[in-house]
Amino acid sequence: MTLTDQSPHQAPDRRLLSPGPVTPPADFGPADRARGWIVTAFVTALAAITRFTMLHYPTDAKTPVFDEKHYAPQGWQVLTGNWIEDNPGYGLVVHPPVGKQLIALGEALFGYNGWGWRFSAAVSGVILVLLVVRIVRRMTRSTLLGGLAGLLLVVDGVTFVSSRLGMLDIFQAVFVVAAFGCLIVDHDDVRERMARVYAEGRVADSVWGPRLGVRWWRFGAGVLLGLAVGTKWSGLYFIAFFGLMSVAFDVAARRAYKVERPWFGAALRDIGPALYALVVIPVGVYVSTYWAWFASETGVDRHAVGKQIGHDGVFSFVPDALRSLWYYSANVLDFHSGLTNSAGNQHPWESKPWTWPMGLRPMLYYFADGEQIDGCGAEQCVKAVMLIGTPALWWVSLPMLAWGLWQLLVRRDWRWAAVLTGYGAGLLPWFATLDRQMYYFYAVPMAPFLVMGIALVLGDVLGSARASQERRTTGLVVTCLYVGLVVANFVWLWPILTAVPISVEHWHNQLWLPSWR
Repeated sequence: MTLTDQSPHQAPDRRLLSPGPVTPPADFGPADRARGWIVTAFVTALAAITRFTMLHYPTDAKTPVFDEKHYAPQGWQVLTGNWIEDNPGYGLVVHPPVGKQLIALGEALFGYNGWGWRFSAAVSGVILVLLVVRIVRRMTRSTLLGGLAGLLLVVDGVTFVSSRLGMLDIFQAVFVVAAFGCLIVDHDDVRERMARVYAEGRVADSVWGPRLGVRWWRFGAGVLLGLAVGTKWSGLYFIAFFGLMSVAFDVAARRAYKVERPWFGAALRDIGPALYALVVIPVGVYVSTYWAWFASETGVDRHAVGKQIGHDGVFSFVPDALRSLWYYSANVLDFHSGLTNSAGNQHPWESKPWTWPMGLRPMLYYFADGEQIDGCGAEQCVKAVMLIGTPALWWVSLPMLAWGLWQLLVRRDWRWAAVLTGYGAGLLPWFATLDRQMYYFYAVPMAPFLVMGIALVLGDVLGSARASQERRTTGLVVTCLYVGLVVANFVWLWPILTAVPISVEHWHNQLWLPSWR
């Protein structure tokens, strides 16, 4: 029926008067599953090849390099000491146990050598690429963009180097990104549930909107965030940011499906379950990561109650084991709080968070020169491993962020809200403690969200399916040229990412900025 066919006494069909759809389209995930998994498998295979090639190299006379010197021995002690660090003589027992337990798994397979203490990190680096492919594909409904995002992460120097060293940051990045992916799936799942209720005409049954039932994907995000905190305490920042993001998505879903009072509905129906899933569950998981410490007799500060602290006091009702863990954690916090520049703690490769988006101050992990180094075809050779972001990726971060903020604030694009939340959680909290000693490897969890943002930009460059053929062709050419530039930039940096012997001249040619020296 058209508007001219209606009688004067008939109510007009408001759907015909609306300038757009009344509710969002029924699109709750990409449909090309077979092609999606083929592309995912191909890109993940590329990640595995790059991460595992010469994984055992370099070492410092068959010993760990840089901060591997802390975590590889601790992992071995975890493996040989009933899964607990109970020897303070190793020093720096100041991070939760999950990352060191993962390092111990690799050492259990290959022994105490480069393959052993780096194997779990390499596996995590491969998983991280797989997750980014699937997440971007789901957010954009494009297998092409998902594959491009994964390829860009494969050739990102930060995650590449972090995947090839026995340190903790790559583990935290995997848990954080996996939790983010769970919340993206939860976003689609909530929309699908709301659409079903709307189609059945039950949205107006309550001014608050419907109850959404058990949300297992959000529960899974809580478990993964607990593991992120169980790797490094900075995972707490992601709990706060992701919790706010999840509730904001719930408010938006209730508004989109015409709930009369969406804000109050979200406050009544969603905030409580969100606090349970994204606060209570992570706390429980974090405490449970100390299971071996609880079961031990020799763990650091395991029996602080009765020794360092008394049995009485305001919190005497708390079990002694939990009070001892609190005491242990307070000592760890004191250690971290003391790592300040004002207290005289300086490091030649320290960096502050305002340098991280563009990677202006990288991190030198390994360097060797002298007559014993050969293989470069010159009189003097050097070998180096530098944590450095591929410039063709990291140097476009500021334009990417500006474009993303415009898309978020003007076009209200939820995808940019999600990506900027993850990126911000990895960057912004560090500005609150600028006196603290900081390093570029703190930015490892930012890298996947940088790549996701660039993938969204490339989606805009490619244009929509409704664009003209000329527009789509131009966008495809520009996208291919950019991706090719990133790959070529990574290939150029390969020697200083993997300690390939190079001449001194070549080494200086790799250091593009004065701050890289």
